[in-house]
Order: sequence, then C-alpha cells, then structure tokens
Amino acid sequence: ADYGGNPAHADPEQLLLSALSSCHMLTFLAVAANRGYVVESYVDAAEAELGKDAEGRTAVTAALLRPGVRFGAGNVPAEDEYQRLHERAHKACFVANSVRTSVRVEARIE
Repeated sequence: ADYGGNPAHADPEQLLLSALSSCHMLTFLAVAANRGYVVESYVDAAEAELGKDAEGRTAVTAALLRPGVRFGAGNVPAEDEYQRLHERAHKACFVANSVRTSVRVEARIE
C-alpha cells in the first residue's frame, strides 16, 4: 500500500524475491544431486526488505533466504557440508549474481 500496489497481486519486490529463491533452490538441488544427496522436500521462508539504497533511491535493499531441506535415503550431510552446499548454490545462482541486492542464506536441515 505504501507504493500504491494492489494487495491482490504480486508486488515487483515479491517477484524478485521469488526469482532469487527459485534460482537458489534449483541450483541447490543440482549441487546436492551431484554429490549424491536426495532431497525429499525444500521450503523457503524468504523475505525481502524494500528501502532506500545508498543514493536514496527505492530498492530491494536486502533479501534473506531461509531454506529448510529434508534429505532422504538415509544420507544427510553434516552441518558444515550442508552450509557449503548452500554457499556453492548461492555463488552459482545467476539471479543472485545479477542483482545488487544483498542476499543472505540462513539454511536449516529439517
């Protein structure tokens, strides 16, 4: 409402966050599969922060991805390996590599 949007429709910042989250998920799934992990479920409680950038322009200034992953086949990575999988996914995500927004990942194994 602050920017005149229609609450019944997705806002541009929601669409950007969705693209960031989806790209991270798809990249993570590929990274995990390449290392022999089976992902049973993947959920993300992502959030975006809309504010002013350093030049005073309205921008999505931060995005926080909170993926929760459940692994199958009795093969669950150790916490440090799990975080490395997300780091690799984040570095390879072309959407995250295309924006100036600060993107953080706080991942958890479910």
